[in-house]
Amino acid sequence: MIDAAAISEILKIYDKHGWKLRRVLLSHALKARLNVSAGQLFGDSQSTDSDIDAAWFSRASGETRETWEIRHLGETPFALLEVIDIAVGETERDAILSDTENRLREKVAVKRAAM
Repeated sequence: MIDAAAISEILKIYDKHGWKLRRVLLSHALKARLNVSAGQLFGDSQSTDSDIDAAWFSRASGETRETWEIRHLGETPFALLEVIDIAVGETERDAILSDTENRLREKVAVKRAAM
């Protein structure tokens, strides 16, 4: 299982490559295992209770688009990307990101079932 030190390393790698941590999805199980508070580990990023453990990162993708990546916080690296036009409204962007979260849930469930 992933721990705070491994998550911290993931965050450092993304930061090194220009990604900004935007949102964090945490299960109660992972929160209980972490030996630090979410604020200490994730700073001021939006943290939400969830059934999956993941972190949303974003960075500019040209002048008119932004790339969002959701990274599963598990032992095996796994992520999905969405490139979103910056002109779309917050509601539409959130709907796109929600669909991506659901795809991640499905992929994680398939991987767990295969184990």
